[in-house]
Amino acid sequence: MARKVKISILGPAPYSLPYQEDLSGLVTAMEQHWEGQLAHVLYEKPDLILVPEACDRYPDFTMEERFRYYEARQDQIRDFFAAVCRKNHCNIAYSAARRLPDGSYRNSTQLLNRRGETVGIYHKNHLVVTEVTEGKMLCGSQAPVFDLDFGRVACAICFDLNFEELRKKYEQQRPELILFSSMYHGGQVQKEWAYHCRSYFAGAVAGLPCSLINPLGELIAHSTNYHPFLTACVNLDYEMLHLDFNWEKLQAAKKKYGAGIEIRDPGFLGAVMLTSESDEFSAQDIVKEFNIERLDDYLSRSRQCRLSNME
Repeated sequence: MARKVKISILGPAPYSLPYQEDLSGLVTAMEQHWEGQLAHVLYEKPDLILVPEACDRYPDFTMEERFRYYEARQDQIRDFFAAVCRKNHCNIAYSAARRLPDGSYRNSTQLLNRRGETVGIYHKNHLVVTEVTEGKMLCGSQAPVFDLDFGRVACAICFDLNFEELRKKYEQQRPELILFSSMYHGGQVQKEWAYHCRSYFAGAVAGLPCSLINPLGELIAHSTNYHPFLTACVNLDYEMLHLDFNWEKLQAAKKKYGAGIEIRDPGFLGAVMLTSESDEFSAQDIVKEFNIERLDDYLSRSRQCRLSNME
């Protein structure tokens, strides 16, 4: 059945204030900053809100000032976002530096559910060198996929996008949505991640366009220089198919179900995306009813054909 999920993505430029000894005042000011930013999207009643990497870091602080601020901040900003979740019945992906009990730091995305509970934490796998040498951070080693109330999500942070070894871990797990919090955009690599992982891709980038990309690698929504935020719906009831050997089957399915299904063809790719727009059946049901071969099954069959027919 159709699974429509409303996603809000915010990418304001990093918030700047001069360092001051009143550290609690800096924490309060950051809360007020995000209260103002969230006001742009909360009236849309999103299911999920995504913010950029290091969303509560002041960019002009020295490293020493930054750590004093972190010590004062503790989990206060996370708790602020958790309260927003409870009040507005939404999930939030909160990305920030995080101090562990042993004193080490991680660059993390914490997933907060509609009750404000932390239901998953992703640690950035591929840190920029200076994050290690100057920022006292340790690299993450896991690529977990988390179950939220609307579907399966994975996370990546900034520099992660450059490393296919992380992407390939997600390719094997097939999340339905990748949440990318960043200070760097990634350009076409965002689309590559979406297509190779067969996943929607949501990118929150501080001071640069935010993006929502479908599993075909198509940009379906983006923020602008005037409005550094977006809200859009995606349908997580989808199947990725190839046109080869499926032309007649897809035509038959469309003839029978009409507007009850959508077959999205971006052109030139050979792959299409089938979604159910109905509350009565799923995209998987259509694939089963018409014996439609999935994209990855077709590629696997083609590999086997090659292996058994090599010179």
